[in-house]
Amino acid sequence: MKTPSFLRLTAACLLPAGLLLASCSKSDTPAPTPVVVDQGRINLYHEAASANVGLKFLVDDAEKASLTYSQGSGYQTVNAGARVLKVNVASSGTTVSTQTVTIDKDKSYSYFAYATNATSVAGLLVPDDLTAPTSGKAKIRLVNLGQGAATPLKLSATAATAVDIAGTETQFATSSPFIEVLPGAYNVAVTSGTGSTLVYNVGDGNGTGTSATGTAANKTYEAGKIYTVVFRGITGATVDPSLQPRAVLIQNN
Repeated sequence: MKTPSFLRLTAACLLPAGLLLASCSKSDTPAPTPVVVDQGRINLYHEAASANVGLKFLVDDAEKASLTYSQGSGYQTVNAGARVLKVNVASSGTTVSTQTVTIDKDKSYSYFAYATNATSVAGLLVPDDLTAPTSGKAKIRLVNLGQGAATPLKLSATAATAVDIAGTETQFATSSPFIEVLPGAYNVAVTSGTGSTLVYNVGDGNGTGTSATGTAANKTYEAGKIYTVVFRGITGATVDPSLQPRAVLIQNN
């Protein structure tokens, strides 16, 4: 009778020590180091007048936005590096554009789906330099996506006469860099040629109520702000009015 009692006592004494060792073993295990993935940002825009249907934008086959003509997604976070960007017709899933783009860590970009002709779609990736302008200045650039329009195009500030905004001249499917301008209330116009021939007024920037003739309402450009003028649409008398050329204004910050 004494021997079993002694064994039970020994086992009872050893049990807490075993639990203590197990507990210490668990607490001494280092936590796994979290994997940090470098990322950038991309803003997606549907500016493809030839594809006046809903489009889906996918990065590495992950959907980032579903947009109708003239819409933008706002900045979307994506992993840095080489990324495959696809544009699909939303209703059918048909891929209309595929390209590999490079996203740098902590950088911002705009990606514009645009019309290359009456039936085709391509994409333009441009870096967004969101560095604040010099104190007392604003920044502006031109993205030229106007199918069939005369090229090159540029931006001009119009008051009594047109004064070109130097550095904004662009060919089709390209973008100018951001150029610093003085803030104030005035009309910006898309123009062409040495005489700064009016192509389209930006006006208030919403793409409606402005025209290629006459005067346009002034827009107040604020110090510290960054703006993009997108000239989009298809030139032609028989084109649906909603798809004809327009100059629209995006505020980037």
